[in-house]
Order: sequence, then C-alpha cells, then structure tokens
Amino acid sequence: MKVLQFLRSVSRRNLILIGVPVSLTLLFYFFFFNHIEPSEVGIARNFVTGKTWLQQKPGWQVTSPFTRVAQIDTRPMRVVVSTAGHGYSAKLVQFNPAGWQEFVATEGFHYYWCYNRLSFNFGYGEEHRGMRDILRAYAYGAKHYSFVTVTEEYK
Repeated sequence: MKVLQFLRSVSRRNLILIGVPVSLTLLFYFFFFNHIEPSEVGIARNFVTGKTWLQQKPGWQVTSPFTRVAQIDTRPMRVVVSTAGHGYSAKLVQFNPAGWQEFVATEGFHYYWCYNRLSFNFGYGEEHRGMRDILRAYAYGAKHYSFVTVTEEYK
C-alpha cells in the first residue's frame, strides 16, 4: 500500500528522470559486461563474426553487444549414474580448458547456465541439462575427449 502511495506522490517527470538512467545502466550491463570467477573459464562467441575464443582472466570483462560468454566451472565435480540396484558408480571429473575447441565442436555454443534453470523436470535432485550432466555423459562414454579429465573413479 505504501508503495502505491509513494508512486502516486512522485511526479511523472521525476519518475522519468530516475527510470531512464537506471534502465540504460541495466541495458549497458546486460549487453557489455560479463564476469568470470577465479574457478571458471569463459567461452566467448561473437555472433556477428562467428569468432570463438577462451577467456581465462578472472574478473569483469567488457565485450561488444554481439558477444556472449558462457562460464564453465573448472573445479572437480562428482558425477553419478544413479540406479535402483546395488551397483554404484561415481567419478570425479573436471572440465579441461585446453580442450575447449573440441568441446565447442562437439556440443556447440550454448548458455549452459540457462539450460540448467529453464527446466520442467521436477523431482530431479541434481542439475538438469547443466555442465554436470554434460560432463557425466562424456566421462562415461566409450570415446575419450580432451575436455574431460577423470580424476578418480569410485566403484
């Protein structure tokens, strides 16, 4: 209720004077900035030129509005094939940044974070369609890929 009273008391001119700079700042942030954590690498792609490269420097990066950066965690993660039986299989795997070109050639360029958040699969305790599932598929596959490093196997 107090919010509505506040909005009614603010004039349209003041609302525009506040709203336009805030909107422009948010648009500038979404189109030109990306952030990479120290435990991540970024695979960047310029959709106009088609050029793809690896960003390994952590921190805030300024890019063109046509460039998107997918952040990939390089820390080891446990992947499990869950079964109802007594068999148990788990592996400790991690993304190897040296094989990023083979990864993009195999998987394509996507926002893996968005894939994990936009899901209608309820009742699944782990991620859905995120990097953990991608690395699990390649870790248990018959072919060896340079972008997956299996650190340890648990049986």
